[in-house]
Amino acid sequence: MKLSVVVPVYNMADDGRLEYCLDSLVSQTLEDGSYEIIAVDDCSTDNSYEILRRYQDKYPGEFIAIHSEKNLHQGGAKNIGLAIAKGQWLGFIDADDWITPDYYEKLISKAEETGADMVGCDYNLTYEHSFKVGEVVHNNNFEQTGVMDKDKYKKLLIETGSLVVKVYKRELILGDYEPGTKDKLDVFPENIFYEDNAVSNTWMTRSKHFEYIQEPLYYYYQHNASTVHSISKKNLEDRMAAGRMIISEAKDNGYYEDYLPEIEFQYTVLFYVNTLFSAMPKKYKVKDCYNFTKALGKEMKETFPDFQSNPYYQEKIHPEEKKLIGFQMKSHLFFYIYYRLLWFYRDLKSGRKS
Repeated sequence: MKLSVVVPVYNMADDGRLEYCLDSLVSQTLEDGSYEIIAVDDCSTDNSYEILRRYQDKYPGEFIAIHSEKNLHQGGAKNIGLAIAKGQWLGFIDADDWITPDYYEKLISKAEETGADMVGCDYNLTYEHSFKVGEVVHNNNFEQTGVMDKDKYKKLLIETGSLVVKVYKRELILGDYEPGTKDKLDVFPENIFYEDNAVSNTWMTRSKHFEYIQEPLYYYYQHNASTVHSISKKNLEDRMAAGRMIISEAKDNGYYEDYLPEIEFQYTVLFYVNTLFSAMPKKYKVKDCYNFTKALGKEMKETFPDFQSNPYYQEKIHPEEKKLIGFQMKSHLFFYIYYRLLWFYRDLKSGRKS
């Protein structure tokens, strides 16, 4: 089996979203019988699993539908799918996204031509179900490609790109695991969002040769229910948990010291910066926001006391965010009052203009 594609599914039956994704998978230009689609229903409360069963009946041997009796979030669903995956190559796709018909053929052909064990490409941000090219996001860059060395690893860790917009040699993720030996693996963290962030660094540092196709072959569907557009305390706490896992993964897999500035910056952005500026806007109504953000700043300072001196932080964080963060590091009370007054004034000014 050349390729296994794992699709975590949870409540995707509305508006034909799931079928649009699955149709793009069963229509791949790879040779018939050379790939399998493993769709794992994560205890959906709608009829997503019935849809998956229809595809399994229509494409026997190529499409495998699995139902999890317990909701484990995307990480757990992927762990279930990976346990039976037979492919020499592994891919993932979110159940509300879709891909061009030649997506996997192009990625795997690039790998076979170059000897790469990981290949990525660009993706589209789109608000409609079509193959019209939308806003193109360059998921990686050519400075990261080729036979890997320390400089390339650094570049890849700072800008890993989306984990789903890549294909991986089996050994990078599963080592010498024999398919079907277990019912579920322990690759992704379960019961949290941002599971990809927690493990992607380890896969990057295992790669010996990375290649990149500068072409938008993956369609990333934008809608209000997606994780990146959902702000809740649970969502923010999961982001923080994934940030902590970035550190533990690096230590457990032996690359923490070698790439400490990169790990520090990744943690700073995911755990702290993105969480802080997601929690603060009043429209999201994070419960007990004052104490939540105070504890967030305290843990950031305790984990990496000198994070503001990190060269990537100095280069990549927006000047206004750096100023506000500087305020919080000195006085959370001052930061909180200043932020609220600043946005009250801006909202007032915007209202007057409109």
